[in-house]
This record gives sequence, structure tokens and C-alpha cells, in this order.
Amino acid sequence: MELNILTLCYIIASVTFIIGLKMLSNPAKARTGNLVAAAGMTIAIIGTIFLYEEEGQKLGNYGWIFGGIAIGAIVGTLAAKKVKMTAMPEMVSMFNGMGGACAALISIVEFNHLAFPVIPGSTEIVYPGAAVGHVLIIVLGLIIGSVSFAGSMIAWGKLNGKVKDFSFKGQHLFNILLLLIILALSVYLVGWMPPQAKLIFFIILALALLYGVFFVMPIGGADMPVVISLLNSFTGVAAACGGFLYDNKVMLTGGILVGAAGTLLTILMCKAMNRSLTNVLIGSFGGGGTTAAAAGKKEQGNFKEISVSDSAVLLSYANRVYIVPGYGLAVAQAQHVCHDLEKMLESKGVEVKYAIHPVAGRMPGHMNVLLAEADVPYEKLLEMEQANEEFPSTDVVLVLGANDVVNPAAKTDPASPIYGMPILDVELAKHVIVNKRSMKPGYAGIENELFFQKKTSMLFGDAKKVLQDRVGEIKNL
Repeated sequence: MELNILTLCYIIASVTFIIGLKMLSNPAKARTGNLVAAAGMTIAIIGTIFLYEEEGQKLGNYGWIFGGIAIGAIVGTLAAKKVKMTAMPEMVSMFNGMGGACAALISIVEFNHLAFPVIPGSTEIVYPGAAVGHVLIIVLGLIIGSVSFAGSMIAWGKLNGKVKDFSFKGQHLFNILLLLIILALSVYLVGWMPPQAKLIFFIILALALLYGVFFVMPIGGADMPVVISLLNSFTGVAAACGGFLYDNKVMLTGGILVGAAGTLLTILMCKAMNRSLTNVLIGSFGGGGTTAAAAGKKEQGNFKEISVSDSAVLLSYANRVYIVPGYGLAVAQAQHVCHDLEKMLESKGVEVKYAIHPVAGRMPGHMNVLLAEADVPYEKLLEMEQANEEFPSTDVVLVLGANDVVNPAAKTDPASPIYGMPILDVELAKHVIVNKRSMKPGYAGIENELFFQKKTSMLFGDAKKVLQDRVGEIKNL
């Protein structure tokens, strides 16, 4: 009966994962979807702890189990509550890396259990042929989990500025060679299980960690959202391997869902950038290459500035205003003031909407989460395709901290490293106001042609301070 109840727990948990993932596709239901999936995971964990049996024995060690759960829950809760919105991408990357590390640790533990039932007093390794498939899953979980962990840690360091882009001549060939060595050792280990199996296993672990580091090191900052999504899919696949090892249906389902969702998101983001995944991984876009530097030196002409008071007048007497949020808005923690501006303009009869680019910010959905924190209505957040249709009939577009995602060079300059990337066509509006701290290029390392167009006005300063001043000016109009 207990086994049946545990199976029921796993079925309920699997269903909640699917429902939760489906709800995450809708911003209005995303928070509820997250809670639904978390409830399912709680049911699966509690069911496993108290109902799982093997050879008539339950898990036991409840002190260690609940002690670990308590520590993890406290650390996770405090980290999530204290993290700034600008640091959300690196927190996601770090937590994803912890998932990869767990999968790798499972493989290490299970390899020792499975591969070394040694006869007392003998050094001979007993390796039943029936266990070949099991060892294959163990090694796959080790490699994928280790790459995900190491790569996510480098991504975390690059996002918070502690790790710089690094590459050397022939690095991609080095990475391919390293991967081939890992695969060759894995085939040798699984197929022949030599006496040095344990040594080879840990060599594979070390090389997989090294590969994870060199895999992410050369990738530029502008591509980090794609890399985070890809590493997330790796963690899901590694977790699914753990599900195979333990014949645990809910672990398998959860891993497959995460792996599939991460893969689909990676493909969609590459499509949004009009680039292949190979180009993202090899091209080092945003890494400060010579192409980007050359494009950044292109003579653009002069730009014009606008004062806070003049921008307030322009916004107040517009019929339709679009706000384009970018990473600069997150850095300034200005989402709440931005919402105040939206409400102030609407009180004057101005229609206000937000245009969200798929790769704005430092992770998928970064801008959506940022604005949701400020209680911006979900229906005001328009995706790129919808917004581009409305820009020609828009009076003013207010760009807050965005750069590369509004750069017309993506459409006009074949020499630009972002050429071909779909952008927000803000230049089609009647007026464009760009709020930036300076004229410093964005993550792609190139000048933005938009800043030098006749209909564009630059407003320099911290986004939060400028928005606060603008709200004050609009109140007095």
C-alpha cells in the first residue's frame, strides 16, 4: 500500500510540474505556477523520505535529511529575499550550478556503489555486464552535471564582474579536443571497465569541470542569457540521468521538463538574435573582438541633448508613449519610479505601454520580472513583434538603459557584429528619448546609430534620479 501511495505522490508531483510549467508561460499566472510546482516537489520529497523502501528498509537518517533540508531552505530563502534585481541573473546561474553539482555528486556516489563490489582481500573489480547501461547513465550524469556546474560558476562570475572574458588562439579547437578526450575515456570506462576504472572516472570528472570552464570563458556578456538557458537545460538532463539511476519517475519527469524547456528557450533566444547556437558559442559576441571594436570606431556625427523639463512636456502632451526597459533600469533600481511615471502620464490621458525585447537584460525574462516587481500590469508588457507594429503610430519612445536591442545597425550595417539581430524599431516613432549614464557602448561594444538620429534626444544621468525629476516636472504641468 505504501508503494502505491508513493507512486501516487510521484504522479501528483509530475502533474504539478507540467501544470506549473504551463502557467509560467503566462506572466499573470507565473507566480501561481511556481507555487504549484513547488507544492508538487514538496509532496514528492516528503513521500520519498517516509514511504520509500528498499529491501524492506526505509531511509532512516532523518536527522541528517531534515538538517540538510533546513540549511538549504534557510540559505535559499535568505539569498532570494536579499538579492537585488540586478543580481537576479547571477543568482539564477549559481542555483543552476548547484543543481549540476548535485547531479554530478549522485553519479560519484552511485559509481562507487555499483562499480566496486570488491571481493574481500582482492583488488579485482567485479563489473556485471548487465550493469553497462547503468554505468553509462552514471558517466553521462557526471559529465553533464560537471559541465553545468563549472560553466554556471563562470557565468555567475562574469555576470557580477569578477570573471573577465578570456580566450586564446585555438581555444575552440582545444575545447573540441578536450571534449573528444572525455568521450573517449568514457567509452573506454563503460565498455571495458579496466582495473584503473576509479582513476579514469575521476579524470573524467576533472576534465569535465575543466571543459565547463573553457566552454563559457570566451563567450561575451551579450550572449550570457543564451548561455544561462543552455546550462539550465544541461542541469535538467543531468537530473533526468539521476531519475534513470533511481528509477524515480518524478525526478525523471522534472529533469526532462527542465532540459526540454531550457533547450527550447535557447533555440528561441538564438532565433530572437538571428544567430545559430554554434555562432553564439564560437562567435564570442560581445567579447570585445576586433570586429566590435572596429564597428565602435565608426564616425556617427553629433547627438543632441534634452532637459528633464523639456522631456516632461514632450511626454505629457503625447497620445501614446512606449517605454523600453533595459539593464540600466535594473542597475538604477528604477522600476518603481518608472511605474509612477506611467501612472502619472495615464492620469493625463496618455496611453503608456512597455516594449520588451527577448534578450533585454542579463537573463531570459529579466525585464518582465523587474517590472512585475513594481506591479506593472502584465497586459502593458508587449513583445517585440507587437511593439514594432505600433511604433509608427507612437508619439514618444522612452528608452531606459537599453542599448544594443534598439540599435538600427542590426538592420543597416552588414559589418556590425549584431547585424541581422531583430531589434525594437523605436526609430519609427515620432520622437525618441534615450536615458543613459553616458555615451558608453553597450555589451556588444559598438556605438548605437540611434543616438545620432535627428528625432533622438539624449538625457544623461541615473535612471532613477532622472525619472524622479521627470515625475516632479509632470506634476507641476
